[in-house]
Amino acid sequence: MTQEIEATEGFNLDDAIRKVPDFPKPGILFYDITSVLANPPAFNYCIESMLKLYRHENIDAVAAIESRGFVFAAPFCQKLGLPLLLVRKKGKLPGKTISQSYDLEYGSAELEMHIDDIKPGMRFLIVDDLIATGGTINATCSMIKRCGAVPVRAFSVIGLPFLNYQQTIQDVSVDTLIEYFGE
Repeated sequence: MTQEIEATEGFNLDDAIRKVPDFPKPGILFYDITSVLANPPAFNYCIESMLKLYRHENIDAVAAIESRGFVFAAPFCQKLGLPLLLVRKKGKLPGKTISQSYDLEYGSAELEMHIDDIKPGMRFLIVDDLIATGGTINATCSMIKRCGAVPVRAFSVIGLPFLNYQQTIQDVSVDTLIEYFGE
């Protein structure tokens, strides 16, 4: 189940998101989240929306997906006193890791997490900046489950439902602040 969070207090997040045509290649409209980070009221809106959504959710930790997921997850975790676990590209974390490969439109990639930070039974919120096809969310869910923990929900500032992530992501419900349905 996907839930798009309604804008509140008259804030229009769409105005804060830069749309870049023909990036990274012709025909692609890129939704640039860095413009949200450069706009303190927009960034604050995102963090406050996350707090509103999950303040009373039974969550033990947050798995944040590289790299902009870190930016949204860190202040959220700090405000709620939750552990923040990083989900990184293969080879970026020292120590013992668990890994999961996933498919991209042009090949495959692999993500890793520190295995010692995932305790059996822990309940995780997964945070990313943008959900397109759902591959990184599914890979993160797989790693969490293989360690005996539970992926509870996934959060993203932007969702692209025209890329069918709702059909791809089966293990968790997804919450977004805004969705775009194509060009």
